[in-house]
Parts: sequence; C-alpha cells; structure tokens
Amino acid sequence: MRGPFMPRLVYFEPDALNYPLGEELLKKFTDMGLEIRYTTSHNQIRNLPGETTGQQYRTAKATLVVGIRKTLKFDTSKPSAEYAIPFATGCMGHCHYCYLQTTMGSKPYIRTYVNVEEILDAADQYMEERAPEITRFEASCTSDIVGIDHLTHTLKRAIEHFGQSQHGKLRFVTKFHHVDHLLDARHNGKTRFRFSVNADYVIKHFEPGTSTLEQRIQAAGKVARAGYPLGFIVAPIYRHEGWERGYRELFQRLDAELDPEAREDITFEFIQHRFTKPAKRVIQQNYPMTKLELDEAKRRYKWGKYGIGKYIYQKEEEDELKEVLHESMLTYFPQAKLEYFT
Repeated sequence: MRGPFMPRLVYFEPDALNYPLGEELLKKFTDMGLEIRYTTSHNQIRNLPGETTGQQYRTAKATLVVGIRKTLKFDTSKPSAEYAIPFATGCMGHCHYCYLQTTMGSKPYIRTYVNVEEILDAADQYMEERAPEITRFEASCTSDIVGIDHLTHTLKRAIEHFGQSQHGKLRFVTKFHHVDHLLDARHNGKTRFRFSVNADYVIKHFEPGTSTLEQRIQAAGKVARAGYPLGFIVAPIYRHEGWERGYRELFQRLDAELDPEAREDITFEFIQHRFTKPAKRVIQQNYPMTKLELDEAKRRYKWGKYGIGKYIYQKEEEDELKEVLHESMLTYFPQAKLEYFT
C-alpha cells in the first residue's frame, strides 16, 4: 500500500452533521474534492459503481460512511480485553482470510462514528461499574482503526481520554504504518499499541492493500520510542512451504528493529489459521484466485460459539506451530509475555 487510505466515495448519514466531527469531515472531504453522497441510513446504500459483484465489492471497500453509533452497549472482547469499543466498522485491507468477510456480508464498506464523546462516556460508565479493577477496551474488533485515523483522529482522541482515566486501558491492533500523528498523543502508558505481523509469504500472498512487513516493523519502532507499551499479534499462523524459516525470520527482523527499552513491556498473541464454512464460501467468491488452503479434510473441527464451528490445524501440526513460535519468542524476546495461543 503506497499512501494512507483515501476513500473513493463518502456517504453521510443525516445525524452525523449534528456533531462537530461530522461537520469537520464534510468540510475536509469537500475540500479534497471527493465524491460525497447522502443516505438516510447505511443500510440503504445501493448501486455502488462497478459492473460485476467483484468490482462492486472493491468499490465498497473504498467507500467511507460517516454516521453515528446508536448502540452504546459494548460487546465483550475475550481474550484480549473486557469490552470492544466501537469507533469504526469495516476495513480497507483485502486480507483473504479475514473474519470480517462474513460478519460484514455484502456491505464491506467502512463506517466511522462521529459521536465520539458519547462512546467515551459509555466507556467511562463501564469503568465505574468495575472500579477499582482495570477495564481494558479493544478498539479493533470490527475494523483496522489506524487505517482511517489520519482522516478522523478519533483514535488519537480516545488514546488521550484513556491516558487521563484511572481504571481504563485501551488496546488495538493494526496492519498499517500510518502512525506519525499518534506519536505525540498523551497516552501515559495506558494504551497498548499492537501490530499484526506475519511471515513474509503470508503478507505477500494474503494481505493485499495493507502495509508491508518492513513498514509495520519500522512503525513499531517509532511507537516504542514514543513510549507506548507494544504488542504483536502473529496471525493467522499459516503452514506454507518454508513456514518454520519464515516465522523465525520474522522474529529476527523484530529483534533488529526494537531498542532494549522497548522490550521491558512487550506482549505477543499467537492465533493459528482457521476458517468456517460460511467464510470459505465468501472468501472464494471475493478472491477466486486465492492460494489460501481451505480444505476441510486436512483440518480438525472445533466447536465455536453461536453454533458455527471452525476448522483448525490437526493437533500435531498445531503443536509444531506452537513450538516454533514459542521458541522464536524465547530466543529473541525472553522477557516478553505470551498472552495466548489459540
């Protein structure tokens, strides 16, 4: 991905213009000369440009809808946090394996919510209910929030809000390197800035439209130097030819970039590749040329919540993945904390 995300098309929902951020974004996008449309609701968006469903899908991925978040009841977000905090939905990346493929269905456009103060007030209420325990909020369950924050600065506002809180912590993960505007945010160590990283093979073949591994690693170095607690999600851990070497090299490259002081508080999360039957159908429809291995016969079935099970690696293969990843982490980052392997 060359420059930061720029939408091809922007929709505004009516209520969005009742908020300062909504007005600000309308002016910004008008000044940029972007095509702006109005809709009574994101559900009413039809007829996106494109002659085939594939073209329309790509247009949708480059469409931004500016609206408000009506539901201020937060979902839980285990195992990474107590709650998911909803600032945006959807992503401009084209990762073939992404679970948003199925949750977003036929509407994969990106939505950003402008009632930021109301969302943060709701977060404060959750913190009060749990005080004096710490409450962690995950900001990237339904989107890659960093990917649009150069336009909205919602994330920056949230980082500073949690920086001043007594019992709250913020966390998010990104595949983008556009972090410069976040480096001077007054985070006070309350935000864990995580990067999704992977073996080069996986990024090159399955993560189009995202930043390169090199760009992500350099951004992680900047974030660490800005004093943020740092984390890495290695996901999806994917068996491909030479995967052991690929993952060891990933850790070597992280090791080469990060200064000693960045390592005092660093976390890793390991997630093996998995897919569901509905996801497989959508992936093959949206990315018909994908090299992603989606053969149920090679996997074992694991029951999931809501009755939709997922296909994960066979136990023996999973153990090998675990061993290689764990060993690499201990070699290069012996003081890091492994949050989970799933």
